[in-house]
Amino acid sequence: MSASVLLSMSSFALVASISPGPVNLLVLSTGVRFGWRSAMPLVVGASSGFTLLLWLIGMGLSEVWQVLPWLRTLVRMAGVVFLLWLAVRLLTASAELEIDSSVRPSGALTGALMQWLNPKAWLASAAGMGMFVDAGSTFGVTGYALLWGMICLASISVWALVGGHMSRWLRSAPQQLWMNRVLAILLMMSAVLLGLA
Repeated sequence: MSASVLLSMSSFALVASISPGPVNLLVLSTGVRFGWRSAMPLVVGASSGFTLLLWLIGMGLSEVWQVLPWLRTLVRMAGVVFLLWLAVRLLTASAELEIDSSVRPSGALTGALMQWLNPKAWLASAAGMGMFVDAGSTFGVTGYALLWGMICLASISVWALVGGHMSRWLRSAPQQLWMNRVLAILLMMSAVLLGLA
């Protein structure tokens, strides 16, 4: 594989992984509210879930998507409902500066589910595999999935770190409440766009 192909693969993965989206917004919010370390299970879950999805699509799962078109609608609608549920949770979250010990940050399973219920993750996976991997190449599929998985992990971690650092500026309850509402509205917008896709 040439250096230019590797650079193209990595650039595509980076842009797709680091650009704002529902997973990154939830990671940012978790970082703000609980600190970047508490957001890391969500980051690892989202990255692992995406890597598995990418690998399975490369191994032929995208053919199932084509044969069963109702599956695409089902995944999209489940994704919309899941994003709206997360947005409502964020919108109704308290702005208490002291973290209630009964409230836990979203974990690895939530991150993985968000990726599997996101048709954009499916489409990016299919596009990436189609552009950069020869059909039927198990080695190529696995290599690309691992490369993208590492880039995804690093990219989403940036959102957790940014959230952790933002918490320093969001010291008052009104500031935290404002941030929760902005992020909730962005998640709702993502859900609406997903529903229209």
